[in-house]
Amino acid sequence: MERWKGIALIIFGSMLWGATGPMMEWILKNSDLSVPFFLTIRLIVAGFCLLTFLRIRGKQIFTIWKEPSWLKQLIIFGIFGMLGVQYTFVAAIEASNASIATLLQFLGPIYIVIYISWRSKMFPPKYQIIGIVGTLIGLFFLLTNAQFNQLLISKEGLLWGLAVGVAFAIYTVYPARLMKEWGVLVVVGWGMLMGGIVLAAISQIWRSDEWNQLAIFPLNLMTFIIILVGTIAFILFLTSMKYISAVETSILSSMEPLTAMIISVIWLGQVFGAWQYFGVIVMLLFVTWLSIAGEIKWKWKKER
Repeated sequence: MERWKGIALIIFGSMLWGATGPMMEWILKNSDLSVPFFLTIRLIVAGFCLLTFLRIRGKQIFTIWKEPSWLKQLIIFGIFGMLGVQYTFVAAIEASNASIATLLQFLGPIYIVIYISWRSKMFPPKYQIIGIVGTLIGLFFLLTNAQFNQLLISKEGLLWGLAVGVAFAIYTVYPARLMKEWGVLVVVGWGMLMGGIVLAAISQIWRSDEWNQLAIFPLNLMTFIIILVGTIAFILFLTSMKYISAVETSILSSMEPLTAMIISVIWLGQVFGAWQYFGVIVMLLFVTWLSIAGEIKWKWKKER
């Protein structure tokens, strides 16, 4: 029963998270809101609400501030992990579209493999090389529709998309010890709040003339929905990991880009070529392969 609960949580969470991409694309395309302003509001409000929820539930959310070494790691995660992945993702949406930005996020495992190989000074094992090559082939079809002389997104969109993968890798690997020690939601809540405050200071949001945009309907409603749905999706996604394996999480989280693509096609009227759809399938298959092959090899070694 718990396994099915985990499966339901990851599917629903991934679909909700995937739905926020097209909604953010709609806001950026149909308003004068900039990426820094929109993201500052989103991070600060979501982080504050999550921490408030935890405090009401009796969680000690301020204890981590009394530990200098942990606090330092939390600040690094908030700036380079949380803010990094959120900013590059939204910027990639603005420069391309939600579907491509979401898919490029799935390049994260490749960067993790490269980083681990560099740290260990060892060449990646065969199954990882197969996964990387297969994912890059899928990416080629996605970005070119099998036309060797064209790129279907701007260079800016491609750079932001590649940066999403790097930021997602940092976001995934770096806070592991933090989350194990202090809990996922506490770390995520403070990460959001810190990232939002840093971005607010950099962009000097108090001087922005975009505040009046939040009074316009339906921009204000859509912004509220994105914050609410995104926060719920994140909680559901992380909660699911208590009940299902990493392989199942990897496979079922593919609902995120599929949801983003379906909504983009139906709602935003985006058109994709046949080879682009083929590329999406290939990318998802080989990213999943990286997880499946890795866990199978780990279990085989453990049994020996």
